[in-house]
Amino acid sequence: MREPAYTMTRMGVIMAPDPSEANESLGVFNPGCARSRDGELFLFPRLAAEGNYSRVGRARVLFEGDAPVGVKRLDVALEPDEVWERNAHTGGVEDPRVTFVEALDVYVMTYSAYGPLGSRIGLAFSRDLHKWERLGPAWFAYEPALATDLNLYPNKDAAIFPEPVSAPDGTLSIAVLHRPGWDLSWVRPGEGEPLPAGVDDPRPGIWISFAPLDDVASDLRLLPRLSNHRCLALPEHPWESLKIGAGPPPVRTRDGWLLIHHGVQGTLLQGLDHQPSVCYSAGALLLDEDDVTLVRSRTSEPLLSPETDDERKGTVDNVVFPTAIDVRRDGELDVYYGMADFKIGVARMRALT
Repeated sequence: MREPAYTMTRMGVIMAPDPSEANESLGVFNPGCARSRDGELFLFPRLAAEGNYSRVGRARVLFEGDAPVGVKRLDVALEPDEVWERNAHTGGVEDPRVTFVEALDVYVMTYSAYGPLGSRIGLAFSRDLHKWERLGPAWFAYEPALATDLNLYPNKDAAIFPEPVSAPDGTLSIAVLHRPGWDLSWVRPGEGEPLPAGVDDPRPGIWISFAPLDDVASDLRLLPRLSNHRCLALPEHPWESLKIGAGPPPVRTRDGWLLIHHGVQGTLLQGLDHQPSVCYSAGALLLDEDDVTLVRSRTSEPLLSPETDDERKGTVDNVVFPTAIDVRRDGELDVYYGMADFKIGVARMRALT
């Protein structure tokens, strides 16, 4: 299959911090989004306060014609209330992705919980995009072929497919993308990066795991219990030379499942949450329609890189971080993304014919 052929056209800033809101003093960025049952579009931005204390907000997107132009702030959707979402210095429910899973008739939010063991994947659900109930942290079943326990590692950048797909064992399942990080030296000096069997590249990449649909349909609280883990994609190109991670939930297209992802290049400095010498850009993968563990093609160059002042200067400079996608009636896609960990931008994505 040829390389994915898409363009992204910037439409501007959709949301910026309100100086009067203490919850937003360090920025509003990296949102999830979803359409309500009556068709309104809601945004779920990460709200960062002093001390890097993060909440998930809720806002309604405002339009002029078919163009998103701003938001109406509503409330806080999720606070870091659980022990596993807080640590000795701060707390955070961060970088949400939101998917409506029609087979379950619920909205599912995945997010990064910044707790005592670093970042873990949290899941929550809603039936109305207003009230959210936690499902708990993701739990990865032990699989002897990997010779390790994925629960040992920090994990983030999770996103859920909107439709059931086949797991590697053929079971119809809910698929979850995620990004483990192998460095355990922050837990205990000298631990290094113990890699799973069959993985010889320590750079973080995109993994995929599955929860059987029948189990989850009978008890939604089984959704975080994941198995059939596979490494989906690792860094390949210069613009993603340090690491890659999933962006918004995948979208089914005529060519397969479209997955927008971020790639990072530059220099990582040990012990820092906010890296000053890296650049985040956005690209795309196409996954096989029938076997989502197979990458059929990927962009060799980024579709969106930090170029504007809003993308180049902020809490973390040089960051384009896509996390939300709205499928429009004309088939085009509006991609909402974090700008330098401070504002939210939107870009319209089109397929090239």
